[in-house]
Amino acid sequence: MAHPLLQRRRLASGAVSEEELVQQEWEEGEKQLEAARGDRRRYETLLRQIEIVTEELRKEVGQTYTLAELAGAYRGAERWAREVVEERAPSPGWPRDLALVLAAAFHSYQRGATDYLA
Repeated sequence: MAHPLLQRRRLASGAVSEEELVQQEWEEGEKQLEAARGDRRRYETLLRQIEIVTEELRKEVGQTYTLAELAGAYRGAERWAREVVEERAPSPGWPRDLALVLAAAFHSYQRGATDYLA
């Protein structure tokens, strides 16, 4: 994922919008997930954690949302995602994968946004 300072500079310069920044983070999370495919056990664990985070995300933003609303939900998602993963699908070292899990879950969920363009 991009360094937060670099992200703030890009946003401040007007080069990309906040939605574009988080979409880039989500895309990177999806790439990291795909890179984990070679480790079957880890990949299956990540998929389970993503499923749990997506279930909670559905409760947080509902079925009808825009990309801006989803980006807003992403800003506060680490808190509740940490709680649900720890409670329902912890694995050895799971906190280090939380950013990947969040990004991949949001990457998938963005496709349901009313203003999503493929």
